[in-house]
Amino acid sequence: MKYNFYGWETAQVSPVSNEYKGIDSPHKLYDALTDIWCEYTCAPRLREKWSKDNVTLGQCSITAFLAQDIFGGKVFGILRPGGNYHCYNVIGDVVFDLTSEQFGDEKLDYTDNLEQFREVHFSKAEKLERYEYLRSKLKEVSEE
Repeated sequence: MKYNFYGWETAQVSPVSNEYKGIDSPHKLYDALTDIWCEYTCAPRLREKWSKDNVTLGQCSITAFLAQDIFGGKVFGILRPGGNYHCYNVIGDVVFDLTSEQFGDEKLDYTDNLEQFREVHFSKAEKLERYEYLRSKLKEVSEE
């Protein structure tokens, strides 16, 4: 199957955690999250623009840190206009961005970006709540 997220062709990494049964690749994680991402998991500042046609909008940090939980590696961020960071995953020499589709045809630069840390991102209570919600829903789906 062909995917549209950045790095899908080389996103061949194995889980470092067995916490989510059946989620054994970034592709399977993407498939599962496609049915979980929703207006509630979208960043509040982008919610009015979120739709089923753009499910990855506003989902980057919580998704990247969840992928890190499952596959290890590091989370990096691309500085965006307005001062926010768009988060993505790096595991060894594998780079993938499960939420890149939200930018349409815009080409993002995945080189020389700053590492992102959950302690900083999750110091915002609403972001931690959205991450926990995403985790719990993924757990439910992976146990079915």
